[in-house]
Amino acid sequence: MSKSISDQVAVIGMGCTRFGEHWDKSTDDLVIEAAYEALKDAGIEQSDVDAAWIGTMDSGYAGFTLSSPLKTNYIPVTRVENMCATGSEAFRQACYAVAAGAYDVALVVGVEKLKDSGYSGLVIDEGANDGTDPNLTAPAAFSFIAPAYFKKYGLDAETGKKVLARIAWKNHVNGAKNKKAQYQKEIPMEAIMQSPMVASPLGVLDCSGVADGAAAAIIVRSEDAPKYQAQPMYVKALSVAVGPGEGMLTQDFDFTSIRENAVAAEEAYRQAGIKNPAQEIDMAEVHDCFTPTELIIYEDLGFSERGEGWKDVMSGKFDINGDLPVNPDGGLKSFGHPIGASGLRMLYEMYLQFQGRAGERQLNDPKIGLTHNLGGFPWQCVSFISIIGKEKAQ
Repeated sequence: MSKSISDQVAVIGMGCTRFGEHWDKSTDDLVIEAAYEALKDAGIEQSDVDAAWIGTMDSGYAGFTLSSPLKTNYIPVTRVENMCATGSEAFRQACYAVAAGAYDVALVVGVEKLKDSGYSGLVIDEGANDGTDPNLTAPAAFSFIAPAYFKKYGLDAETGKKVLARIAWKNHVNGAKNKKAQYQKEIPMEAIMQSPMVASPLGVLDCSGVADGAAAAIIVRSEDAPKYQAQPMYVKALSVAVGPGEGMLTQDFDFTSIRENAVAAEEAYRQAGIKNPAQEIDMAEVHDCFTPTELIIYEDLGFSERGEGWKDVMSGKFDINGDLPVNPDGGLKSFGHPIGASGLRMLYEMYLQFQGRAGERQLNDPKIGLTHNLGGFPWQCVSFISIIGKEKAQ
């Protein structure tokens, strides 16, 4: 069980590139753009940074991925990888280092350059294994969620398809209001439902895209935050659950829940003192790699009762003007998923919302937010949750 560092550290500056097809930019360019925006936002110089963390899956090695483009002056730089929670993991480690008193000011950057790397989102090198693992693409693995959920909770195929399409529709509506999103266009429900099939029942528009991007954050202790930033973002909880890979071996695993999500959520809520997440959380950014994933995330995180998530989708509960807006920035559906950057991109949206800087998608005075990543497969994954707040508890 983790020790809570609730309200001990704060974010005083953030930056984020536009996500998309950056054929004309290198990994170095993206790191520089995100980091410099964060430094400027915090009102500090690069020389004020005591240590840095860089999160990337495949776009660099060791701390040189950050130290070389930024020309940092021999400070410690740690390179982090934890599947799709890579950027969030880098953020978590920096927060703990600052809370422990090891450093006063930490820089975190998450980056991934996928578009000209040959990465397709379909073929992934799993590395050496004993040959018994199923040879599944990510869309295929997550497609199993949909028919399992429909059967368990009594949805016919057409109704289920509409539920999934509405999740994608919602996220594209939000992304159309975001100048940093890869896709800035609303997409009609009909077009989503009729999109070319990838892994039944998932069409192309049920899947997040492939993109380049970077995001960054500056972290200090909470008592120091007002010296730099009039509106810092306070860290309430940081939780990671890594599965033992037993999902496909157990009789009760049925693809309608990802155990790591529920465990990470329970731990995060304990750290933050949250008893009723559906009522106490004002907004969330969740890992909508595929539309059925977002559907069961609602239930795993306690936003909906078991079997009720699909009804909440159709009622508009998670719309930008709903009771609990989810993915107000457009999510992975609108941004794509440059692995190392996605977690920090989610935190960037929380930061803008708390400061009232989210433009057309600005919510009405949110106080508590949640970000969530998952990486791997439904039966074995890494799940991350942060809870952040606009105000420090008294």
